Amino acid sequence: MPFHVEEADNRLMTQLTVYTDAENPETLLETEDAEDITATLKEIDVRLRQWEVIEALTSGGSQEEILAAYREEVARVVAEEGYTFVDVAQLHPDGTPEWAEKARGAREKFLNEHTHDDDEVRFFVGGSGIFYLHVSGKVYAVLCEPGDLLSVPKNTTHWFDMGTRPDFTAIRFFHDDDGWVGDFTGDPVSSRIPDYDSTVARRAARHQG
Repeated sequence: MPFHVEEADNRLMTQLTVYTDAENPETLLETEDAEDITATLKEIDVRLRQWEVIEALTSGGSQEEILAAYREEVARVVAEEGYTFVDVAQLHPDGTPEWAEKARGAREKFLNEHTHDDDEVRFFVGGSGIFYLHVSGKVYAVLCEPGDLLSVPKNTTHWFDMGTRPDFTAIRFFHDDDGWVGDFTGDPVSSRIPDYDSTVARRAARHQG
């Protein structure tokens, strides 16, 4: 079902960019249109849905607070898909000298292409990040914003970029309590596709223009 955003909502819109996976990638599609995004992702069995954003939590909060605030939505997804483990992942600038190194390490963990033997299901409580889905010679870069619930089938080759200054909170769903386990492919395709920082900068320039 296509997600819906009220016209009065001034939040940043979800963006989908589709590239070829060639040595010199070409851009095949770039859109913020909800129906286009939903239809295009459906072709690769990926679902993008929308939950109402709780503004008080967009800058973070404890795991208990976040899961309690979204209790009904989380319970619905768990009932639909049979997930048995749900947690909250978040990273926000804290002003400490150690933060830059922590952020760099967290980002690098997810930057190379990998797969999982479980679905990749994330709800963005706050902040943003890009999931890059590598399917059938194309890379689908989904720039998720607060309110986005992205569901990616298991064994889909992909990577994730949170940018050089990560600032996000996300609820994660798993079918077992092992949590995040990646099987890296060794394919260098992620180094050829525009990263989070350049994608966000390009979008900002387009909107200002």
